[in-house]
Amino acid sequence: MYSSSMFQEETPYPEWAPELLNRVMNRVGSVIVGHDEQIRLTFIAMLAGGHVLLEDVPGVGKTMLVRTVAACLGCDFGRIQFTYDLMPGDITGTSVYYPHMGEFEFRPGPVLSNIVLADEINRASPRAQSALLEAMEEGKVTVDGQSYPLPAPFFLLATQNPYEFEGTNRLPEAQMDRFLMRLSLGYPGIDNEMLMLERGQSKDVLESVKPLMLGSELVSMQRTATRVYVDESIKKYLVAVADASRRQQGVRLGISPRGTLAWMRASQAAAFLEGRMYVIPDDCLRVAEHVLSHRIQLAYDARSAGVGQKEIIQTLLKLFELPRQRSRKGGRT
Repeated sequence: MYSSSMFQEETPYPEWAPELLNRVMNRVGSVIVGHDEQIRLTFIAMLAGGHVLLEDVPGVGKTMLVRTVAACLGCDFGRIQFTYDLMPGDITGTSVYYPHMGEFEFRPGPVLSNIVLADEINRASPRAQSALLEAMEEGKVTVDGQSYPLPAPFFLLATQNPYEFEGTNRLPEAQMDRFLMRLSLGYPGIDNEMLMLERGQSKDVLESVKPLMLGSELVSMQRTATRVYVDESIKKYLVAVADASRRQQGVRLGISPRGTLAWMRASQAAAFLEGRMYVIPDDCLRVAEHVLSHRIQLAYDARSAGVGQKEIIQTLLKLFELPRQRSRKGGRT
């Protein structure tokens, strides 16, 4: 088992972080009942500086989850309702000419917010979806040759219905790869659905949700999470799994180097959320399916045989022995 005695922690864990994070997650959980693990994974993605794709059938609370997270953070919130006629300028903003001033002025779009809800992202055209690529990867948007940096923190939560539903399109592989995680809420259990009925889930429920965390506090946590220690043996394990995915039978497109880096960042954030400044193998396994499955593109023979992306990931994880504890001298114990 890994322990803090394995190495000298250069960055101390902020003592105030666990209590604050748990308060925020509990507040979100009081509105979105029965989805504690998905809420926790959402905050892991936020700490890792990544973005989340919520994929599920309509009516299970995807949009409510995003709105509740935004309400708990003292940050700007922007919403983009994706439709077939959405234009890139509706997302990034446009330059407007004012005759009385004789010059153009940039009017920022909703993507220039701290927390952005991209609702039903797979109902828009590929042209509109491509407007998000630069924002998600580089933290800026370019309009009429001028670049505008996005505010910090910047967190995009996109919702989509399964692509076989009417009016939906399959997201391009390049855009899927830019999401740190893909999550699914699923239907609540009977007890949780009864609790929802008792509460009524009124439209005023969000009005009672007050900000519990400042954006600057989240940015500070994100910076600290990047300094969580990752042992070399764990890094080798991550790379070995990613490399094997590119040669796995039934896989048309394996895990990209961006995916390997995202896996490590999510593992660091998972460790940080547990109150540790070092990653253990369990951190990697906890986030693996959610970080990697949407990056796997299956070949036709695998799809026709009913093999899913999650099954491929579980197979890949079992190909290699999990890293063991390493002593200070580099030996295994």
